[in-house]
Amino acid sequence: MPPVEPPNSTDQRTYAVIGAGPSGLAAARNLQRAGIPWTGYELASGVGGLWDIDGPRSTVYESAHLISSKRTTEFAEFPMGDEVADYPSHRELLGYFRDFATTYDLTSGFEFGAEVVAAAPHPEGGWTVTVRHGGPDGEVRQDRHAGVLVANGTLSEPSVPTFAGSFDGEVLHTSAYKSASVFAGKRVLIIGAGNSGCDIAVDAVHHAASVDLSVRRGYYFVPKYLFGKPADTLNQGKPLPPRIKQAIDSRVLKMFTGDPVRFGFPKPDYKIYESHPIVNTLVLHHLGHGDLHVRPDIDRFDGDGVVFRDGSRSPYDVIVLATGYHLHYPFLDPKLLRWRGRGSAPDLYLNIFTQADPDLFVLGMIEASGIGWQGRYEQAELVASYLRARRDKPGAARALEARVAGPRPDLSGGYHYLGLERMSYYVNKDAYRSAVRAEIEGLAP
Repeated sequence: MPPVEPPNSTDQRTYAVIGAGPSGLAAARNLQRAGIPWTGYELASGVGGLWDIDGPRSTVYESAHLISSKRTTEFAEFPMGDEVADYPSHRELLGYFRDFATTYDLTSGFEFGAEVVAAAPHPEGGWTVTVRHGGPDGEVRQDRHAGVLVANGTLSEPSVPTFAGSFDGEVLHTSAYKSASVFAGKRVLIIGAGNSGCDIAVDAVHHAASVDLSVRRGYYFVPKYLFGKPADTLNQGKPLPPRIKQAIDSRVLKMFTGDPVRFGFPKPDYKIYESHPIVNTLVLHHLGHGDLHVRPDIDRFDGDGVVFRDGSRSPYDVIVLATGYHLHYPFLDPKLLRWRGRGSAPDLYLNIFTQADPDLFVLGMIEASGIGWQGRYEQAELVASYLRARRDKPGAARALEARVAGPRPDLSGGYHYLGLERMSYYVNKDAYRSAVRAEIEGLAP
C-alpha cells in the first residue's frame, strides 16, 4: 500500500456515508433533512449501487427486474412515474436513483471512485476513514469524521460452497453472471432455486441445450400478478395474524400456481413466509413445458458431470452457483458490530445500532418481504433523528441508547423463520417498521 496522506481535518464534524446505493442515498437525504453535515464515499463512478450494472461490484444481470412492485418499493417522498413499469428493470431503477440524487442535490456530496478500506474510532474522538483511489496500488488518504453510516449493501460478497470431487467444465457464481449468451448450446446446472437462480434458469432455457435446477428444499412460488394487479399491492391494510395469512395465501397460491411438488420440487418443510418466497412463476411454466428439470441436492462433482444425492448422474458444461451472499463489512473490525460468527448477522439493535460505538450505524442490513426502500429510508430517518436528539433532546437519545444495550425486540411478527444465514437478519416488515417509527416518534422535537 502506498504511503498514507496526512489526515484531512476539515471533515471532523461531518458523518461519513459509505455507499451510494438506495440505503446510502437514504442516509444522505435524511442527514440533509436534519441539517447534519455529511460526506459520502462510493467505489463506483456514480450513484445507484447494485443497480448500476457497470459498477465494479454490481451483481445484477441484463434481465434483472424488481421482484417487488414499484409502489411497494419506492421512496415515499419520490414516487416512480406512472410511465415506469410495475416491475422496473435495472436500467429504469438506475435512472430513478440518479433522478432522486439530482432532485435533492445529493450527488455533489459523494466522492466517487473512492474505496473505503478501513474505518475505525479515533483515539481522540470521532472516526478515521481510510479511502483509496485508483485500485490496489492507488492513492490512500485518511479523513476524520464524527461518525460513520455504513450502507455498502448486502449482495456483493458471494457465498461459494465447496463440493466433493472436481468438475471439468465452467463454474460461476450468480454474482459473475450478466447475460444468457454464455449458455448458448451448453448443458447447464443451476445449484439453488432462490430468486436469482430462478431468474437465470428462465434466461437459460432460451439459449442452453438443457437446464437443470438442483434443490435441497421446497419453495413457495408467488406470481407477480393476482387479479390483474401486482400481487404485493393487495392486502396492504391491517396485517393479518400469521396463521390466518399463511392459511389464506397458501390456498390462493395453490389456486393460481398449483403444487410445485408435481414439477419435481420437494414439499416445503416450513410454512409460507418462514423463508423468502420465490417471485417467479415462469419457472413453473418452463418446467411444465419440459424446458427445465428439477434435480436433487448435490452429492459430488464428477469430472464432466455431477452425482446427485439420489445416486443419479448427469453431464454438464456449466454449473451456476445460485448460493447467495455473505454480509460483508471488510473495512470494519467485526468486534464493532458484535458479530455472532460466520453464517450469522451482527448483533445490532433494530439491525442498525451497535453497543460498541454510539457513532457507528448500519443501514440496509434487513431483508423482509415487502419492506421496500422506504423501510431503509426509515432506518436512515431514525439515525438522523437520534443524532439530532443528542443535541436537542438528550434525554430521549439516552433512553434509546439504553434500549440499544438491552434485550433485542421481537421483529418476527409471529413468524418462525428458517435458521439460514440469509434469514439471520430477516424481519417482518410490519413489526419492523412499527418499531422503527415508534423510535422516530420518541425522538421527535
